[in-house]
Amino acid sequence: MKRLHRDLLACSTLLLVLLGLAGVLLRQGPDRLQALPALLIGLALLLQSAWSWRRRRRAILLALREPGGRGAASECSDEP
Repeated sequence: MKRLHRDLLACSTLLLVLLGLAGVLLRQGPDRLQALPALLIGLALLLQSAWSWRRRRRAILLALREPGGRGAASECSDEP
């Protein structure tokens, strides 16, 4: 359920950006301003997602490099 929710959110973010781009390209004059909120919100959601993904990956890498038993390498030792 959580995975489905995340996937729907990712798809809706991309669709929001595409809708905003289409609105900016197809409208003329001052009507273009009406499409900017959708475009800006979609871009902000994409940037936030990329930032949190990068932060999560960095935390995993630091946990793997950490000596002292908390990393995955120390849990999988071949010692009897």
